[in-house]
Amino acid sequence: MSDRRDFLLKGGAALGALLGAGCDSQGPRSAQKILALAGRGNEKLERALFRPGSSGIAHRGALIAGNRLPSYHISDRTPTWDVAAMGPWWLEVGGLVERPLRLSLDDLQHLPSVTQRVQHFCVEGWTATIQWTGLQVSMLARIAGARPEAHYVDFESFDMGYHESWDRESAMHPETLICYGKEGSLLSPAYGAPARLHSPVKLGYKSVKYLTKVMFLPAQNGGYWSDQGYEWYGG
Repeated sequence: MSDRRDFLLKGGAALGALLGAGCDSQGPRSAQKILALAGRGNEKLERALFRPGSSGIAHRGALIAGNRLPSYHISDRTPTWDVAAMGPWWLEVGGLVERPLRLSLDDLQHLPSVTQRVQHFCVEGWTATIQWTGLQVSMLARIAGARPEAHYVDFESFDMGYHESWDRESAMHPETLICYGKEGSLLSPAYGAPARLHSPVKLGYKSVKYLTKVMFLPAQNGGYWSDQGYEWYGG
């Protein structure tokens, strides 16, 4: 994560400050009220611009990034699920749902899948085209019976407890996937195996890798980077 920290510490633009300033702090105390006000304004605007039917599908000529896609994680080493030490991997789905779930990777692969070539937008300013395969979060919500009062969804990782919460509207976007495949193969540890979140409607830091839990909640509960100065909505 050192490259990301260097970028954010060097960035001087106002937008960069709002989205990513202070990976390790929330800025000067004197600026907190102004930053909070600007953050609320950004979220209000982004929510107004959000369209459930919008698409991040890449144009035909876009080149797949493949393994050139940067790989970020919080741990000092690439997180890898060790079955011998940790037991079988499961994706737990819970919170405000009628039918809590515990899904294996095989279970995920036997549910209706989507393969899409979409844009990935990074807070650092670059974009890439990636082909993902996985289950729509909206489908997962239907299977689990997510309750109407669950206005937010939290995605939790085994990468040092990394998590980010989302607004339900963005999580239910048809291009928001629980991904287990990338460019025709199962995910590698570098890109979030066994499963990760991805959507072109959010900045990259909201797409949690190394998933272990999807929790439907009545209120947002922050996130790893959004608790440290990143914009929470991240649209």
